[in-house]
Formats: sequence, C-alpha cells, structure tokens
Amino acid sequence: MTDATASPPTIPRRRLDAWPLVLVPALALVALPLVGSPTSWVTLTVAGLAMGMMIFVVASGLTLIFGLMDVLNFGHGAFIAVGAYVALSALGPLAPWLASGDPVQTVLALLTAAAVAMVVTGALGLVFERVIVRPVYGNHLKQILITMGGLIVAEQLIRVIWGADQKPMPLPAGLRGGIMLGDVAVEKFRLLAVGVGLAVFAAMTLVLNRTKLGLLIRAGVENGEMVEALGYRIRRLFVGVFVAGSALAGLGGTLWALYRETLTADIGGEVMVLVFIVIIIGGLGSVGGCFIGAILVALTANYVGYLAPKLALVSNIALMVAVLMWRPNGLWPVSKR
Repeated sequence: MTDATASPPTIPRRRLDAWPLVLVPALALVALPLVGSPTSWVTLTVAGLAMGMMIFVVASGLTLIFGLMDVLNFGHGAFIAVGAYVALSALGPLAPWLASGDPVQTVLALLTAAAVAMVVTGALGLVFERVIVRPVYGNHLKQILITMGGLIVAEQLIRVIWGADQKPMPLPAGLRGGIMLGDVAVEKFRLLAVGVGLAVFAAMTLVLNRTKLGLLIRAGVENGEMVEALGYRIRRLFVGVFVAGSALAGLGGTLWALYRETLTADIGGEVMVLVFIVIIIGGLGSVGGCFIGAILVALTANYVGYLAPKLALVSNIALMVAVLMWRPNGLWPVSKR
C-alpha cells in the first residue's frame, strides 16, 4: 500500500479519569452503616443531593468564568445576592399563583422569577465586566482587590434599595411538604433543586463539548490569536461567558434564598466560602469537578451534621484538605483533562 492511499492515523481517545466518579457513591455507602437507619440515610442523602445541586448552580458561574477567562471574580457574591432580591421582587406580582397551592402554577411562578433574576444579573455582569474587570485582565492580585471592592459596594447598594432588614422568602404552599417514596418523605423543593441542578450541568456540558460555540470558546482559551485570525471575535465570546456566569449566579441566589427562606444583603458573601471550597476541590475551572465537589461537600455536611453536630462546621475544610492531599490540583483540574 502506498503512502497516498494509507489511512490517516487515528487520534487517541482521552482516557476518562473515573476515580472522582466513585467518591460520591463510596461516601454514601460508608455513611449507611454509620447512620444506621435506612430511612434516615435516604433522607440525608436526598437532602444532600439537593443542597449539592444548589451549591453547584451557585458555583458553576464562577468556575466557568475562571476556567475560560482566568478571572478571579470575588464579586460573584454580589450577583448571587442581587439575583435573590430581584427574584423576591418578581414574586410579588405572582402572589396569586403562589397562593393557589397548585404545584404547576407554583413552579411556573418560581421559574419566571428566576428568569427575571438571571436577566438582571446577566445585564449587571455585562456592566461589571466592561467597567471593573476589563482593565485588570491578566493581573490576579488586582482582580481580587477590585472585585472584592465591587462586592462591598453592591451589598451597600442592596441595603439602600431593598432595606437593611432581613426579608422573609418562604417556600410557596405548592412546594411545601413532601412526596412519599415508601417509608421516606422527600421534600418537593429538594426534588425541584435536583432537577434544576442536573439541567444546568447537562446544558453546560453540552454547550462546551458538543457545540461550535463551545469549541470556539475552548479554542480561544488555548490560542486566542488563532481564533481571531479565523475571523471570530473572541473578546465578544468571553464577554458572553461572563454574562452567562453572572446569570447562573442569579439563578443560584434564587434557589439558595428559597432554601434558607430568609434573605439578607450579605447572603452572597456567606455562600462564597462554600463556593470556593467546591471550586478548589473540583479543580480550578473544571465544570465536572465543580459538580462532583458540590455533591461531596453537601453530603459530607449532612452526614457529619447528623452523626457529630459539633464537627459539622469543619467537615468541609477537612474534606478539602483530604482531597488536596490526594490530588493537589483538585479532582478534575482543567490542565489534566
């Protein structure tokens, strides 16, 4: 056979690192005999999965911004807080739907409020990127300082606009109570949170890995000049990434406020500690690692809180230390994918 007719060499497939995928079921199986009661174990596991999905939605926007734009945005908490307050305001006109008790109308009302929050935080992210972040691209120290300042200013503006007092954001009647699965009662809101988290993860994975837009974004991260030479405006793509990350923060803030059922101006700053723990565990910039890390953090907090309540506050730090001792770059660092 001549060289002209020889078949081209096949591109070797990337081997899947499956060890991080084993951690979640392994943690759940280890906790089962420790908890003792299967009913309590199922309740804790479902609650942990729901909490993990909410943390993932909150953290996914930040890991997207850092992984694709190399921007340390400590002001991400501002978008979380603004999204929660905007959703609270949007739910006001939808009060008849919430009061009806119909689960369908309740979910539609919450989705509408979440959509409004995402639009507002996305627009805020556009302004934030142009005014605050753009002048400090490539300088992590300045990014930390200026975005932290943006977070402080945003919290004060929230107090001016919505007031400094704590706002109640109770779950609507249509999402109160649970669904019986045998002897286990699963809360309706937790099921909704799991569904939203899985939908966000599936959408992000699909867009980044199976679409031309995702290909251009990932190519721009590797070699922006090449993408520009092909006629694509990589800067606009990156601005779109920042807007999408800010919009996801608004969605996450809405879910987190409903989970807490109370709302304060510093809600974003409070949850940012969990967000950074999840991002560090998963690997900086890794969407899949962020997903696994969020579930691990939530399950660990639930199991430890049930078995040893005094250790619940340090469980996430201990988990992060254990993961980093095993894999210093996180579970699925971008550089290793």
